[in-house]
Amino acid sequence: MKRIISICIAFALALSMVGTAFADKLVVGTDTNFPPFEFKDPATGKHTGFDVQLWDAIAKEIGVEYELQPMAFKGIVPGLQSAQLDVGIAGMSITDKRKEVIDFSDGYYDSGLLLLVRADNTDIKGVESLDGKIVATKQGTTSVEYLKKHANPAETKLFPNDNAMFMELLTGGVDAVMFDKPVVESFLSKRGKGKVKTAGPLYAGQPYGMGFPKGSELAAKVNAALKTLKDNGSYAKLYKKWFGVDPS
Repeated sequence: MKRIISICIAFALALSMVGTAFADKLVVGTDTNFPPFEFKDPATGKHTGFDVQLWDAIAKEIGVEYELQPMAFKGIVPGLQSAQLDVGIAGMSITDKRKEVIDFSDGYYDSGLLLLVRADNTDIKGVESLDGKIVATKQGTTSVEYLKKHANPAETKLFPNDNAMFMELLTGGVDAVMFDKPVVESFLSKRGKGKVKTAGPLYAGQPYGMGFPKGSELAAKVNAALKTLKDNGSYAKLYKKWFGVDPS
């Protein structure tokens, strides 16, 4: 009987240790498709991107294992609220409304809108210089509303995709393009390199942050790891890999 009891106790302890091991493996929610932040690599079938690789570097820095959980963006905040997710990293803007229900890390990417002009343009210094100019942007985006409220161009041309509006700028059909920072930076560093430049600061800026359930102790550890990666140059290396420019 004693031997049977000992075996049962040992089995229970083993189960407990397995449960602890699984509990120590963080569940990290990310968007399914938001390049260059997160997307499925067609060559490998695995999710990658700036967010995915940044989180992997942070996880290694703080010594935790994790399981990446690609999901619809709209499910990430509810997943954090219900503690089904330990972390959410998905190009998520830090907003007052979200801060009411989840905690955030320090900002790791400054999102917003950039104004792009041809490299030889000397007239446009920012949105205040758009009076009488022709501006292109993508239809149905925040850039459209921003231009309506903060600029006075002679015409705003709306395009269905990024390539069309950038081509219109290169061929002289418009004086400037206003659009999301990561898309503009990618074009600036690749197809538009040497042909275009940005004018003015970042507009409508909001930092992206990693989300956590309210009261999570993980946030402080992630912030410390993020600072280390920025100090040792690892963050800048990843940033340049995915956006083609230095973080500054």
